[in-house]
Amino acid sequence: MSQPVGRVPQRRNARSNRARILATARQELGRNPDITLEELARASGVVRRTLFGHFPGRAALLEALAEEAAETLQAAVARGAEPAEPADRALARFSLSMWPVGDRYRMLVALAHRDLGAERVAEVLRPARVRATAVVERGQRDGVFHPHLPPAVLGAALEGMTIALLEEVNSGTFEDDGTRTAVAGLIAAGVPEKQARTVVDEIAAEIAAGAGPEGPVGA
Repeated sequence: MSQPVGRVPQRRNARSNRARILATARQELGRNPDITLEELARASGVVRRTLFGHFPGRAALLEALAEEAAETLQAAVARGAEPAEPADRALARFSLSMWPVGDRYRMLVALAHRDLGAERVAEVLRPARVRATAVVERGQRDGVFHPHLPPAVLGAALEGMTIALLEEVNSGTFEDDGTRTAVAGLIAAGVPEKQARTVVDEIAAEIAAGAGPEGPVGA
C-alpha cells in the first residue's frame, strides 16, 4: 500500500520540530528554569499546538531531555573507556569525556531533583557512576590514588564536585572546557598537581586529535 502524498515530509518536519524544541529547551531552561511552555514555543519558532503535540506538559519535556541525556551519557562512557591505561589517565579521559555531556545538559542540574526526582537522576547517572567507581577502585589498588575513602564514596565526591562546577558554569561565575575540572578531580583523588596537569593536557590533546561526532573537548 502506497503512503499518502506528503506523509514522509510531514514526519520529517515533525522530527525537525521536536529536535528544535529540545535544543531550545536545553538553552532556555539553563537561563530560566521556570520558563513556561508557551514561552518555549515562541523561542523555538513553533506554535503552541506544535509544542504540546510533542510534549503535552512540562514533565513530558523534561523526561525527553532526561532520556536524551541518558543516551548521550552512555555513549560518552563507552568512548571514555580505556581499561588498559593507567588509572590517572583513565580518570582524566573519563572526566573529559563526561564534560561535554554535562555542559550540554547542565540545566538539568538545577531541575533534576525538583522536577525529575532522585530516582530518575540516579538512573540517568548510573553508567557514569559505575565507570567512575571502577576507575577509582583500580587506581587505589595500583597505588595511583589515595585509599582514604572507599571507591564508591570517592567517586560520589568527584561527581559532586563536577556537578558543583557545572552549576557555577550555569550561573556564569566559572568558565571551563573540562580540563580544569579534570585536573581538580585528579588532585582530589591524590595525584600531585603537576602530574595531574600533564596527564590532563595529554589526554585532552588525544581527544582533540581523534574528535568524533561530539567534537573536541568543550565543543
